[in-house]
Amino acid sequence: MDIIKATERLMTMDDATWARHANPLSVYSRFTTLPLLTLAIWSRVWFGWWCLIPIALTILWIWYNPRAFNPPQSTANWASRVTLGERIYLNRKATPIPEHHLVILKVITGMATVSVVILVYGLVVLNVWATVCGMLLSIITKLWFVDRMVWLYMETPKA
Repeated sequence: MDIIKATERLMTMDDATWARHANPLSVYSRFTTLPLLTLAIWSRVWFGWWCLIPIALTILWIWYNPRAFNPPQSTANWASRVTLGERIYLNRKATPIPEHHLVILKVITGMATVSVVILVYGLVVLNVWATVCGMLLSIITKLWFVDRMVWLYMETPKA
């Protein structure tokens, strides 16, 4: 199962939503989601079951973010190319992408998996160091992934 493709379906991303998500404000503000979700989950310590409110609001922000901004006037910037490259990556079964991207993306996915395990462990046992390290490693691997999406976009012939 392709987790990225499943996420796209869950997010109900159509062409119009992808166009809006190519706005740099959407791309950059998206990096708020993991710290917000982490804090919302941690807030169970302070709020008990009321933590479900900030968790729900964060999930709503995750869903709404790609829809929150207008399509960019230009996609000639790093952030827009992240989104354009991600679309190419998601379409890799129909249009294969170069092998050198797939190899490194598997490495990045492995690192991302480890980071999520550390983050979840930290959140479950309320270990601040594991939580922060897992979150930071996850953000770093996400930055590496999205930078790779720009590289993929730049290497793909345009129609």
